[in-house]
Amino acid sequence: MEAAEILRKVKEGTLSVEEAEQYFKKQPFEEYGYAKLDSHREIRTGFPEVVYCSGKPDESLVSIYQKMMEMNGEVFGTRADEHQYELVKKVLPEVVYDKVSRILKIEKEGKERVGKVAVCTAGTADIPVAEEAAQTAEYFGAKAERIYDVGVSGIHRLFSRLEVIQSANCIIAVAGMEGALASVLGGLVSNPVIAVPTSVGYGANLQGLSALLTMINSCANGVAVVNIDNGYGAGYLATQINRLAVHSEG
Repeated sequence: MEAAEILRKVKEGTLSVEEAEQYFKKQPFEEYGYAKLDSHREIRTGFPEVVYCSGKPDESLVSIYQKMMEMNGEVFGTRADEHQYELVKKVLPEVVYDKVSRILKIEKEGKERVGKVAVCTAGTADIPVAEEAAQTAEYFGAKAERIYDVGVSGIHRLFSRLEVIQSANCIIAVAGMEGALASVLGGLVSNPVIAVPTSVGYGANLQGLSALLTMINSCANGVAVVNIDNGYGAGYLATQINRLAVHSEG
């Protein structure tokens, strides 16, 4: 529960001063031995803690999801597999799993989404990383506009959606192979571009290294780069930029 929500409930009379005091007396993390859940992260940063599911022991993962649901009423996990989904579903049947993005989440209903983040991919093979980015941005409260398969080998496809892309507060460019999409977009828009290199490509792509180097060496201004296949990082950063834009408009 966020600090603002606690104070609002005290004002409304649905939460006593003593109950609110107990919450604020808690240390800024919950100690469980196998994990230290950062219960105050949203207060500090505006974003709750997210679960990186890959490699977590089964019992620990299930327990973390249960604890985070108790703390926040929702939970968001990345890089999950179907086995982990089935485990969590046994104790939290409302959990949703997306096979494409590998996101495992429980989300509050009626969440408001504002602004606009355009998520673009060079090809359809880049969509899993793009979906991780788009769904991360949506979970954190941004509207995500998906514009897929608009790579430079058929650049007219990109131009057909250019007006929508240019109206976004932030653009995420997801591309493998040589990673040229980010540079093209950087020269066409006035708002920040977050480039996401993917490991899509043949041998000399080097599991995304060639796309990463292309994006880092972009001659276009306003292009920032996250790590290879890091859709989550791009979605998080895009949400921060989107929030700034929305606040300035308000």
